[in-house]
Amino acid sequence: MSRLLPKLRGDLDVVTSPIPERPGLLLRDPFRYSDQVVVVPAVLGACLACFDGAHTALDLHEQLARLTGRIDLGDVAEALARGLSDAGFLDDAVFQALRTECHTRFARAQVRDAAFSGGGYPAETSTLTATIEGWIGQQTPSGSPPTPPGAAQTVAIAAPHVSPHGGVATYGAAYRALGTDPRDRTFVILGTSHYGRPNRFGLCGKSFATPLGEATIDTELFDQLARDGGAAVDVADYCHAVEHSIEFQVLFLQSLYGPRVRILPILCGPLSCGPGHGARPEDDVGVARALGALGELQAQHGARLRWILGVDLAHIGRRYGDPSEVRPHEGVMQEVAARDHARLARITDADADGFWELTHENGVDDLKWCGLSPLYSFLRAYPRARGRLLHYDQWDIDDSSVVSFAALAFTDKA
Repeated sequence: MSRLLPKLRGDLDVVTSPIPERPGLLLRDPFRYSDQVVVVPAVLGACLACFDGAHTALDLHEQLARLTGRIDLGDVAEALARGLSDAGFLDDAVFQALRTECHTRFARAQVRDAAFSGGGYPAETSTLTATIEGWIGQQTPSGSPPTPPGAAQTVAIAAPHVSPHGGVATYGAAYRALGTDPRDRTFVILGTSHYGRPNRFGLCGKSFATPLGEATIDTELFDQLARDGGAAVDVADYCHAVEHSIEFQVLFLQSLYGPRVRILPILCGPLSCGPGHGARPEDDVGVARALGALGELQAQHGARLRWILGVDLAHIGRRYGDPSEVRPHEGVMQEVAARDHARLARITDADADGFWELTHENGVDDLKWCGLSPLYSFLRAYPRARGRLLHYDQWDIDDSSVVSFAALAFTDKA
């Protein structure tokens, strides 16, 4: 009897190969359990369907024969299976060992190392400092005058988490609004968890290392949220090791307030709710408890807290499963902008219910806002916050796909 083939991992990034001389499907591991990148030739792409846990090696051979009209390609089929396994892309013993090793190494680490240094931003400290100051559009505010008495203090901002070079003006607008008095402040950073489990909130108690230094963790708030947040809070979430939505915010905060800026990093997984009109994420008792614990942080410690939301908005185009190519601010993206602004208006008005309804007006979030969870969580945790839109933009992340994002600033209505 022919052996069953393992399943291809469902959490891989699978995109069309951008390498002209190597057409096909490009596979990579967003969790970084494996650092390999595999290009499956176009003729073999359909063979990946055999790696579903139900097909056998004989099925793979037969599929390859149907695709090529040849029956003497057994070695090719074996090489495909072996290559996927060696790369850690199959749900087999090789992958299990790689995952265990990575989780163990992260758990034992004293700091959360920068994952995108030298890729998403410069790795050399002086270059990075100058670059971020240019992105913000001003020098660090250590010598700036304090906020005038009676002026509304910014208590929260929403900034993009797209690659900084793609959203320079929007990042700058957000961080210029943050203010100049970081004394005794803790920055609660709610970031999108692109790889986290639904209805979960991921904590990390490790200092965040970047080329600018190590941002420190507010251990008092960490312990409180870990204690009171319930089962929906993952106290040592491995997703922090590979996630960019918080790392990019830390860089800007360090540039403004120094390398030892104090943070509470929280990754917000996708929020879901039960069927039926009027259902909300907090209908899940675990989510309700976690959101309540976030609200208690604000209620008890609000005087020293500043909230940072690392969020992007719509994801449209072929990269994200849509049938057509799109370009920023053109065609369908003009309609997307109008819908984005309608949602942003609900956010700035602190209308959490209205915001949730708009994101599900077509049954599902067809705009694919990856910042939905942090934004909704903030609105529930800080219902007195009122916002204003500072900047909105769209960026062509590739030739056929676009991401939208915005800068928001919030004050306390009291």
